[in-house]
Amino acid sequence: MLRTVTEEILDSDECPAFERDRSLRDLCRINRWFGGVATTRSLIERVGATTGGKRFTVLEVGSGFGEVPKLASEQLARRGIEIEVTMLDRLHSHLLPGKRSVVADALALPFRDNSFDLITCSLFAHHLEPSELEHFGREGLRVARRALLINDLVRHPVHLALVYAGFPLMKSHVSRFDGVASVRRAYEPDEMREILGRTASAEKIEVSRHFLFRMGVIAWKQSDSNRACAA
Repeated sequence: MLRTVTEEILDSDECPAFERDRSLRDLCRINRWFGGVATTRSLIERVGATTGGKRFTVLEVGSGFGEVPKLASEQLARRGIEIEVTMLDRLHSHLLPGKRSVVADALALPFRDNSFDLITCSLFAHHLEPSELEHFGREGLRVARRALLINDLVRHPVHLALVYAGFPLMKSHVSRFDGVASVRRAYEPDEMREILGRTASAEKIEVSRHFLFRMGVIAWKQSDSNRACAA
C-alpha cells in the first residue's frame, strides 16, 4: 500500500468550529477505545523501566484536546509514575482552556535545549512529510533530555478497511474523511525507523507494534559523551 498524501480537513484553518470540536471529540473516543492511550502509556512505562525514573516532564506536541496524555497520566499514576504535561498545538482553537499549553510550530519548538524529559506526540507524525519528520526528530531530541516518543498509525490495507467499518462510531464527517486520509499517509514501521535514524542526536530507535495498527517509537537521545565521540 503506497503512501498517499491528502490534506486533512482538521488541519485547515477553514474547518468550521462546530465540526472541528466534534472531530476532536471523535479523536478522544478513538484514542480511548482503540489503543491510543495504551500506546503512549506503554512507551512511558518503557522509559521508566529503562531509566529507573518515576517522574517525567512531558511536552505533548500536536496535542489537540490532550486526551491521550491526560488519561495516560492517570493510568501511569496507578503504576507509580508521575508525569507533568505541557500541551503544544499550532492552533489555539485546538487547545482546551485552563491547561498548561503553548501555541507554536512543532518544527520550531520555542524551548531551550533539554527543557523536558520527554517529547511525545500522538497521531501527529503522519501529518509530516519525510523531510519534516526528520526535522521534527531533531527538534524533539534537541528539547528532550531523555527521548522523543511517537504514537502513530501503521499504514496497512486492513487498517484502512477498519476505518471504513468504524464510520458509524464517528459523529463528524470530518473524522471520517480525515480517518481515511490519515491511514493512507501514515508510515510503516521500517519507514519510520529509517527516517528517524538519519537524526544524528538519536542514540537508538525502538519501534514497537500495538493494538489495532498502532506503532510506538522511542528515539533515545544520544548522551553528551557519545555525541562528543561521534564528533
